[in-house]
Amino acid sequence: MVKITDVARDAGVSPSTVSYALSGKRPISEETRRRVEESVRRLGYRPHAGARALAGGRSNVLALVLPLRAGINVPVVMRFAVSVVTTARRYDHDVLLLTREEGEEGLRRAVDTARVDALIVMDVQLDDPRVPLLRGLDRPSVLIGFPADSAGLTCIDLDFQAAGEACVEHLARLGHRAVALVGSPPEVYVRRTAFAHRVVRGFTAAADRGRLSSTVRPCEASPAAARAVAEQLLREQPALTGVVVHNEEILEPLIEAFEQLGLRVPADISLTAICPDEVAESLPVPVTSIALPTAEVGARAVELLMGKLDGKAVPESTSLPPRMTERGSTARRTRA
Repeated sequence: MVKITDVARDAGVSPSTVSYALSGKRPISEETRRRVEESVRRLGYRPHAGARALAGGRSNVLALVLPLRAGINVPVVMRFAVSVVTTARRYDHDVLLLTREEGEEGLRRAVDTARVDALIVMDVQLDDPRVPLLRGLDRPSVLIGFPADSAGLTCIDLDFQAAGEACVEHLARLGHRAVALVGSPPEVYVRRTAFAHRVVRGFTAAADRGRLSSTVRPCEASPAAARAVAEQLLREQPALTGVVVHNEEILEPLIEAFEQLGLRVPADISLTAICPDEVAESLPVPVTSIALPTAEVGARAVELLMGKLDGKAVPESTSLPPRMTERGSTARRTRA
């Protein structure tokens, strides 16, 4: 392991000078700082976290608040987490993952007992009880998601309302006049999870504008639930030819259920989804989808937080526009 004395020897300075160059606690010449930084890079020196905290007043630790609630798709949210962690490492920060569902009280306890510089908060609800605390906290935060009132907060996410609209508009251009949204598990809507409600809002607005027949059905993440929803949709909408899915786990079971009911994708029924590209591409019928930009959102959340920690002005609102990739699951309407 490279030590501070190794860096000092390589740069031709004292260990205390290396410490001053890295912490900025005392003025040193630009030439000396440059030599120290070159030695740090060349030797791969990493200051000890405790020493960094003592020297600079920071722990170089970020908290990622990710409550693992019922109905959450763990593989998808972990894509966000991996992006946060890998980006934080590029800034020489570690990440403390907080997964317990404790609301505002638990968040305050975590902040008070864990030495963290800043927070990234996920699974944001429209009326999120953590928001008042985040507004008054003495540490910066970034939300992955938008509460109903985001004033005074820094938020980033996919524009889920625009994503819901884009899926409907794509189906409408193909001539589909009866559409359905198969959404997240019911508990996600009960707790007013922001992204899920915004997809419904966009889906409904676009269907109403296009004067399409439409319905919304939450769905548990199981093959049995997918089959039950498919049967219910066809009973209620016999003319159904277009489906939007916002529930990655039931994509393949839902396609199988429609086929067992005599509807082939896309010959009889077209299907679009909001999901990671890897999921859409891996299915027996590759699905036309709007990508969940997990890597970009996680990375940019960290970058926003680093800017705030450095005292820079950052945008309060960052909505990423939806990006649709057409694949084999959608086609022009052929059913009467």
